[in-house]
Amino acid sequence: MIATDSLFAPVQSTTAFEEALERLSVAIKLGLLEPGERLPAERELCEQLGIARSTLRQALTALVQSGHLVATRGRAGGTFVAAAPPAPGPPSEALLAGWRDACDARLAVELGVAALAAERAVADDVARLSRLVAVMAGTLDDFAAYRHADVHFHIGLAEATGSGTLVATMRGSQGAMSDLIAQIPHPPEILEWSNMQHARLVDCLERRDAGNAVRVMKDHLRGTEHVLAGLLP
Repeated sequence: MIATDSLFAPVQSTTAFEEALERLSVAIKLGLLEPGERLPAERELCEQLGIARSTLRQALTALVQSGHLVATRGRAGGTFVAAAPPAPGPPSEALLAGWRDACDARLAVELGVAALAAERAVADDVARLSRLVAVMAGTLDDFAAYRHADVHFHIGLAEATGSGTLVATMRGSQGAMSDLIAQIPHPPEILEWSNMQHARLVDCLERRDAGNAVRVMKDHLRGTEHVLAGLLP
C-alpha cells in the first residue's frame, strides 16, 4: 500500500516562474547571492535558467515587491540583492511536521556527494574547502557568519563532484534545511565539533577515501537530526 499511497499523493505542479522564483529566493536566503550583489543581465540569466524573458521578469518583479531585490534605472542601473533582505518568517507547521523527510532527503544527497567528491576532487576543490573550514573556525561565536560559510562548504563538496545536477540538488537541500536549522541552538562548542568534521571530510578528499568520507558525513548529519528530534514533534 505504501507504493500506491505515494503514487496517488497530490501532484506538485511547478511552473518555470515558480521554479525561477524559488531558486533566486533560496540563493538570497542562503547568502549565495549576497546583499548588494548585482544580478547578471536579463539575457544572461534567461540563458542560464533556460526560461523566457517574460518569465524571468515576472520572477524578478515578485522578488522586488517582496523586498528581496532592488531594481534601479540608468547607466549604472540593474537588479541588485537588497542590502537588508526581509528576514524569513516563522516556519510553517507543515515544515516542522515534515522535518524527518527533509533530513532523509538531505542524508541521501549528502552521502552520495561525499563519496563522489572524495573520488573526484582536485587540488583547487580541497584548497577552497580548507579555506571555508578556517573561516568557520574563526566564526564560532557568530552563527550567521558560520552558517554562511557552512552552506558554501556543502555546496563546494557538490561542486567537487563535477555534477551540475548535484550542485542544484544540494542548493535545494540546504534551502529546505535552513529554516529547520534556525530553530535549534548553536553553542560554540557544538559548532567547533561540527567544523572538526568538516576538516575530516577535507582530509578524506585529499586521501581519496570515499568510505570514510561517507562515514564522517553520516555522523555530521545525524548530529543535527538528534537535536531536531529532541526539540520538534
